[in-house]
Amino acid sequence: MPRIIPIKELKDTARMSDMCHESSEPIYVTKNGYGDMVFMSMETFEAMRRRGQIYRELEISERQISEGRVRSAEEALSDVRARYGL
Repeated sequence: MPRIIPIKELKDTARMSDMCHESSEPIYVTKNGYGDMVFMSMETFEAMRRRGQIYRELEISERQISEGRVRSAEEALSDVRARYGL
């Protein structure tokens, strides 16, 4: 479950760091009752970036499949063998 904290709690930076590392979820910061910022650990950020990259690559692959831009595994392996002299 995501954590939501008011902006005034940002004064305790050590506590904020601990909160970020205790969970793999981002921490949402509110200002005057409205969403303002999001904090997360570097590990969580990197995991989200990797996941986003995988989703983008899957989207490209699915588009290529729907456009008929595919080859059989035998063709692909044959090309790799020829290219690298295997």
